[in-house]
Amino acid sequence: MKKYLTTEINSALKKIGIESADLQFDKPKEEKFGDLSANIAMMLAKELKLPPRKIAQDILDNLQIDPAKISKVEIAGAGFLNFFISDNYYRDVLPLIMEAGNDYGRSDLNKGRTANLEWISANPTGPLHTGHGRAACLGKSISNLLEWTGYKVTREYYYNDAGNQMNNLAKSVYARYMQIIDSSFDFPEDGYVGDYVKEIAANIYHEKADSLKGNFDSDYFMSEGEKFTFNLIRGTLDRMGIKHDLFFNESSLYEDGTIKKTIIELKDKELAYDLDGAVWLKMKPEEGFQKDKVIVKSTGEPTYRLPDMAYHIDKIRRGYDLIVDIFGSDHGDTYKEVLYGVKNLGYDDSRIKVIIHQMVTFRMGDESVKMSKRSDKVYSLDELIDDIGVDATQFFFIMRGANTHLDFDIELAKERSDKNPVYYLQYAHARTCGILRNAEEHLKDAVSPSNDNVLINLLVNQDEIRLMKVLNRFPEEVANSAASFEPHKIINYLNELAESFHRFYHNNRIVDPEKSKSRWQEFCFAKLRSKYSKTALRS
Repeated sequence: MKKYLTTEINSALKKIGIESADLQFDKPKEEKFGDLSANIAMMLAKELKLPPRKIAQDILDNLQIDPAKISKVEIAGAGFLNFFISDNYYRDVLPLIMEAGNDYGRSDLNKGRTANLEWISANPTGPLHTGHGRAACLGKSISNLLEWTGYKVTREYYYNDAGNQMNNLAKSVYARYMQIIDSSFDFPEDGYVGDYVKEIAANIYHEKADSLKGNFDSDYFMSEGEKFTFNLIRGTLDRMGIKHDLFFNESSLYEDGTIKKTIIELKDKELAYDLDGAVWLKMKPEEGFQKDKVIVKSTGEPTYRLPDMAYHIDKIRRGYDLIVDIFGSDHGDTYKEVLYGVKNLGYDDSRIKVIIHQMVTFRMGDESVKMSKRSDKVYSLDELIDDIGVDATQFFFIMRGANTHLDFDIELAKERSDKNPVYYLQYAHARTCGILRNAEEHLKDAVSPSNDNVLINLLVNQDEIRLMKVLNRFPEEVANSAASFEPHKIINYLNELAESFHRFYHNNRIVDPEKSKSRWQEFCFAKLRSKYSKTALRS
């Protein structure tokens, strides 16, 4: 409809001497102002030196609108053009929705384009805790949205198998192993104290007995810890239906010489220098940085900036049209330093989109829930799923915009009432399923696949029209959510759809001799959408 109106308005503009204009449409907040509103008259007022209402009237006088699509156009306020879409237009969409089925809403807007999403990428030093949940669900949702608009998506996990945290894991496992033999053995101050570390140590002792006593083989204990913890991580992701296509090992950047080459390239371009035994990245004040940053410590250990720069350069070289990173708010400033290095080394960073999600506060009633891999009081992501289910877990994590703080009420997620937004959608789904069961039992002729005599024109009730209007918007909602990387917009849409359906269900008799056939199509689609709502909870 927006494309249609854009064409017709531009045609009218040419008649009054305007070659073309950048048209924008909004959905009015109140139904009395129509279905779409354009502010083009106000935008042209300065250029034409005319009152906006005069311009709006000139446009209206030259508009040739198909009444089957637009039933009425009004000028409102300072000069808004308000368009009232014909009810028949919405009725005509229903057969198209039914024909598309579960593919309704898919598009080829980005056909032929490739996208890489890297998210979660938790260090294999322990199970995923609830703090990882928001990134996990955002990444899954955004990758699905991009696919629905035509992208070929590669889902990637950056496997941090190098660095000091892995050394700490090895020391922690060894200490727990030694404590099986000698309970007085000291545990490292910065060690990981979760019960999973004891389990790893017990497995090692079961296999090796005390043959490793006093022999700290860092590589062995690190490897055993890494294998165990990453199996925990993979198991949690499997429960959530999250599948990665590629696991990129950080260690490979060291093994193939990429890290050394990156340092040499930085120095050759005078972007890095040696000082006090460390290697520093020269930051430019004109690009918003006030002081230089260390990329290799005096101990020889690289900071995160160096491997992250090398990793992003590798992704750019792979030729993706879009590269998406999803980080927590603790990366809000640091990722800029990485992109600074990538850009100043001559690589195109315009293809990189970084999504920063804010922190999550978890509550059980009035009690806050803490999570930390180094704490023995861990509320893991698996425990959250056990408590409230996969659907509710994923729904709650994406129901707010990523750039806003999320207050995750675990008790609300368990509640079986309309206060719980997950339950509200599931109840809509249950109602549609009940309608379909009754229809299949009592209206066999109406629901027969061979029956093409659908009386769509009988759908004139305002509740029906409102429901059709919401259904009609779904493809646009998907496209907009994908373009802005905001899956919570789909949640908002599903809430509106469920509300429209519940209102219709409450106000109308479903089984009606004359209307049953036409309403059958509407309910079939409602079931498809409510089925999608269940899928959305997992996406």
